[in-house]
Amino acid sequence: MPIFDTHAHYDADRFDSDRDALLSAMPGVGVGLVLDPGCDLPSSRAAAELAERYPHVYAAVGVHPEDCDGFQDSDLTELRQLLERPKVVAIGEIGLDYYWEDNPPRAFQQTVFRKQLALAAELDLPVIVHDREAHGDCLAIIKEFPTVTGVFHCFSGSPEMAAELLKRGWYLGFDGPITYKNAKRAPEVAAVTPLERIVVETDAPYMAPVPMRGKRNDSRYLPYVIEKLAEWKGISPEEMAALLRQVTPERIRAAAQSVQLDTIYFLKGKEA
Repeated sequence: MPIFDTHAHYDADRFDSDRDALLSAMPGVGVGLVLDPGCDLPSSRAAAELAERYPHVYAAVGVHPEDCDGFQDSDLTELRQLLERPKVVAIGEIGLDYYWEDNPPRAFQQTVFRKQLALAAELDLPVIVHDREAHGDCLAIIKEFPTVTGVFHCFSGSPEMAAELLKRGWYLGFDGPITYKNAKRAPEVAAVTPLERIVVETDAPYMAPVPMRGKRNDSRYLPYVIEKLAEWKGISPEEMAALLRQVTPERIRAAAQSVQLDTIYFLKGKEA
């Protein structure tokens, strides 16, 4: 089974010139699964359309914290409609971003995040979480939805936060930045993350790994991320790749559903 790029924005304008050629070539270079997450309604529609066009592409739909200004409940209605499509398998990219001063107000980001997590809980779907400079609030809010899990994309929190998420059934996403010289926390996070809870991502077209840093990123560069993870885990890149081949959209969704069932049983026991 080929490698799964769990986060790549092939709907982005930077792929307009060669999108079809690039996506069509992916299975031939060992990338047989790609998940394209939306960041707003137009990109969510585009991701869903790509998933319908290419057998190896899946989609997630959601509203990114940087793009949530003006979010209304009617947006949830359209997300719900997009989620009815068979190859739309998650809600994302959603979360909190406190890095940019001109982002929507933090309180509003949190409201939009909660509404999309509530939708995931209702529909029993995994989510893809964007967390930039908002670790404490992200963790506090996901704790309000104990039946929801998924992937913390491009995880940048502490090993302690990673351990808490792993305990709750989450996967952690590792991207190009783990190959950068300033990747101080990433080796510590990888050390506490079981191999079966690691997913690899590109976040294409962004954050290309060394030695491609500065170029447009795409799924063909995943081996650089895999090599770095293998180095930290003390295994060969081939062994790391073999383990990653076991990760599929269905497996992530099944893990999310398992967490929900376990939590429901726990809560029923508490009520009894």
